[in-house]
Amino acid sequence: MSTYHVAGMKCGGCAVSVEQAVREAVPGAQVSVDVDSGRVTVDAELAPAELSAKVEEAVETAGFAFGGAA
Repeated sequence: MSTYHVAGMKCGGCAVSVEQAVREAVPGAQVSVDVDSGRVTVDAELAPAELSAKVEEAVETAGFAFGGAA
């Protein structure tokens, strides 16, 4: 399980956008988004570097800033 910082989320709609983008980028992953802390937690069977790259791309595609590992 890995947790990442995501900047720019302000509401539940933002959380849904990030969650959907990450689920599309990492099929089968368990994804949890916390708007208040600005974090997304992803549980997937990928190497840490590969997972981080996929989450970064998904977060940025959804229109938010990826802040790296939390």
